[in-house]
Amino acid sequence: MVTEMTKYDFILLSGDIDDFLKKLQAVGVVDITRSVKPIDESSEKMFSQAEMLRKALAVLKGVETAKPADAKVKNPAAEVLTVVGEKEAMKAQLPQLQREIEERKPWGIFDPEATKAVEKCGLKLHFYKAKTSSIDSEWQEKYALTEISSDGAYTYFVITTDAEDYSFPLKELPAPDVNYTVKEAELESLKASIRQHDDRLTVLKSYESDIQDDLNRTLSALDLHLANVSGAKAAENHLTVLEGFAPTESETALHNMLDNEAVFYLSDKAKEDDNPPIKLKNNRFVSMFEVLTDMYGRPKYDEFDPTIWISIFFMLFFAFCMGDAGYGLILILLSFALKKKAPKLSPLVMTLGLATTVIGLLFHTFFSIDLMTLSWIPDGVKKIMLPATIAGYDGTMVLAILVGIFHICLAMIIKTGQATKTKGFFNSLGTWGWTLLIVGGVVVGGLALIGAIDKEKTKWIVIVIGVLSAMGIFFLNDLHRNPLLNVGSGLWETYNTATGLLGDILSYLRLYALGLAGAKLGEAFNAIGLQALGDGGFGWVFFILIVVVGHVLNVAMCVLGAFVHPLRLNFLEFFKNSGYEGSGRKYNPLKENINN
Repeated sequence: MVTEMTKYDFILLSGDIDDFLKKLQAVGVVDITRSVKPIDESSEKMFSQAEMLRKALAVLKGVETAKPADAKVKNPAAEVLTVVGEKEAMKAQLPQLQREIEERKPWGIFDPEATKAVEKCGLKLHFYKAKTSSIDSEWQEKYALTEISSDGAYTYFVITTDAEDYSFPLKELPAPDVNYTVKEAELESLKASIRQHDDRLTVLKSYESDIQDDLNRTLSALDLHLANVSGAKAAENHLTVLEGFAPTESETALHNMLDNEAVFYLSDKAKEDDNPPIKLKNNRFVSMFEVLTDMYGRPKYDEFDPTIWISIFFMLFFAFCMGDAGYGLILILLSFALKKKAPKLSPLVMTLGLATTVIGLLFHTFFSIDLMTLSWIPDGVKKIMLPATIAGYDGTMVLAILVGIFHICLAMIIKTGQATKTKGFFNSLGTWGWTLLIVGGVVVGGLALIGAIDKEKTKWIVIVIGVLSAMGIFFLNDLHRNPLLNVGSGLWETYNTATGLLGDILSYLRLYALGLAGAKLGEAFNAIGLQALGDGGFGWVFFILIVVVGHVLNVAMCVLGAFVHPLRLNFLEFFKNSGYEGSGRKYNPLKENINN
């Protein structure tokens, strides 16, 4: 079902936005959908000035001590932000300098000029780093190797050579460009600069009260400016307005937070025209199928949630298409294997596997073996299985058609209820007419077939249904329109319904066809396996291989068809006849992402 939403309008100063949004994020229930930023030139300057002052005050609150200034500072707030920016930039350089020191330190007091002097003599220095445990003792004999340093785990050494075809089994390191002490001096200089900036902040701390006074004067000037403009213009151009939605059930916690903040807010029950986000609230079973609803689109705010119907009919249609109890057991085993790797998918696979097992037993099929042909199956069990034929037709095919008729009738009933809810009874008489004609006709036809009502009563009921339906379809489909236009519209809708309804019902034959195809392919693998078995012996190996591989492939193909085609029946046939649009947007509240 669609969760009831409350619409909120938050009105606040732009300088309060970041802090306010963080507090909304902590509550985690508000979906922010739109923001209007101030655009008036005068108010925008005042808002920018106030925001700078607020940020400066926030920095100075973290400074513990204050020192008197040697000279008067003209713009302390701006200098605070400048000093903080420079300090953060310098702090960002510290890790890189420390890494450079660690890289050069093992080479000791290194002089790049000495390396150049060696190279002028025709010698080349090669620098290496190797795990101490992996150093080969023969390297000392083969190469002019000089160990520079070792920390136990790694050893740093240099090889001197004048050979042009020199090679060594380790990757060569670049020669140090400067002595590590130079980098240490740079590091100490950078730390000293950071301390100087900290000292400067302690001096600026003495201006904290002046900055606060400046902020108060700026806000007062802003209030005076807003008082001199129209209310509508002030609301539109000078204040920051955030619009959001939250579930009505969460309003207590949200209001407790808002009432403690310096923010003005309005709340009202959300309406369809507000385009609120859609949060679905279903039980544990139905919520597994919300992912299928999202594949098509969430309902609008005044629309019904189709997930409950998808959960029932997708599961039923999937089991129809699989149609084999053995394949259902495979899916159940697969769901256990998915518990760790795909914990959200595992329950859905388990549910579909259980449904397939039950429907497979109803269709008396187990790994493409007809259970009806097995003598050891009790007769009482066989009686609850679907008969091979119904009224001379294949039982599975007849059941697929009956389920399809029920599915479409249910869709039309839902469409009628939805139209009545949104438009009112008298503005939905056309929809009532079609539902009465088709659903009423199906019910009366079914009762007549089983002998619940005789021919005479059936005739009069059909006449009454036909007259009432015709009134709604041809004359009362739009009470605000010319009756002749209503008749023309009714004729056009009759043509579309007559041509489309039969095709919709026949579409459900795919349930029978897919189940039959899977069963026949499984039978073929069983027959080939039995032929390979022969009189036994090594034939058992080929029998098991053919049957196992064959049924695994068949299960994979059946699962693909059993996913796509039931989805199609729900998305096309059911949604079309129920009038479902699915144009709602998903509820996405502002919240903290915490990994538990």
